[in-house]
Amino acid sequence: MSYRDAFHQAADGLRLEYRDYVPAAASGKLPVLCLHGLTRNLRDFDDLAPMIAGTGRRVITVSQRGRGRSDHDPDPSHYTPAHYVGDMFGLLDALQIPEAVFIGTSMGGLMTMIAAAMAPGRVAAAVLNDIGPELDNEGLDRIKQYAGRSGHHDSWADATVYVRTVNEHAFPLETSESFWLDFARRTHAEGPNGEIVALCDPAVGEVTRDASAAMPDLWPFFDALKPVPTLLIRGGISDLLSKQTVAEMLRHNPDMTVCEVSQVGHAPFMTETEAWGALAAFLESAR
Repeated sequence: MSYRDAFHQAADGLRLEYRDYVPAAASGKLPVLCLHGLTRNLRDFDDLAPMIAGTGRRVITVSQRGRGRSDHDPDPSHYTPAHYVGDMFGLLDALQIPEAVFIGTSMGGLMTMIAAAMAPGRVAAAVLNDIGPELDNEGLDRIKQYAGRSGHHDSWADATVYVRTVNEHAFPLETSESFWLDFARRTHAEGPNGEIVALCDPAVGEVTRDASAAMPDLWPFFDALKPVPTLLIRGGISDLLSKQTVAEMLRHNPDMTVCEVSQVGHAPFMTETEAWGALAAFLESAR
């Protein structure tokens, strides 16, 4: 699947990397915007985006400011989902995409809810990947412990051990070294001195830890998605999104479709058999 790597200049001058997948046979359906989680980047969608493009949709994946090859923000107070949403509106405007299907993992799902509240006409359909308007403390505490603290590693082997230690709770069935090395290569890069460094500004973690006690009421943002088709994907052993929260989300929005991915925690890559089956069907029915 062919794609184009490029940079978008945000309103404040920061450069944001994005990848534009153009399908060989366009279906005429709306493009898809993929939004990653807190410490991740567009590489999270290296497998999923070609699968979606294979259905005939254009796919845009982005590294939010401070992640991937995007610029770090000199003002860490800008590391907020609402600020990222403004960046995404600017990118979509630059690409002349007035309306899209939003697919958001974790923080990307929060961005999707906020986008629907800020500009309802821009979100034609929404996929929330292991995220909801209430977050379990167990998962929040775990994320706060590691966010932005990967540091430097002497080798890819060391980076792989670190990534596995932090994430193996979410993928207990994944035992192959190739899976974890690929995971490390998605979230790290080789620095100028040969060291392996995380593709995330450490300030992202500090801002998250400082702001976590002031979590706003997210239910109004989730309710903003009621008018649009919504698919919720939950990791079957997620420590961030509970089954109780999913039940309450269904009470708020009975039309929401729910898929659970067995033996996967926070968060599925959405290429798993259950997730991709639900996502492909959802995209087939969406505009």
